[in-house]
Amino acid sequence: MGDTTTIRVSRQTHGRITRLAQQRNETIDQTVDRALRALRQLSMGRELSDKLTDEEETWLGAELG
Repeated sequence: MGDTTTIRVSRQTHGRITRLAQQRNETIDQTVDRALRALRQLSMGRELSDKLTDEEETWLGAELG
C-alpha cells in the first residue's frame, strides 16, 4: 500500500471491519475498498431502476438517423 491516510471510525466499526477482513483473508484497505464498490453498485442499481423522466422517455423514443 503506497500513499495512505487515517480516517476516524468508532472502535465498534473498526472491530467489525477488522473481523470481516480477517474472515475474507484481506487487508482492511481491501475490505473497505470492496465495501465502497458494493455501495456504488447498489446506488447505480437503484438509480437505474428509477422511473424514467419525460425527457428520458422522449430521448429513448427518438428515431435514429
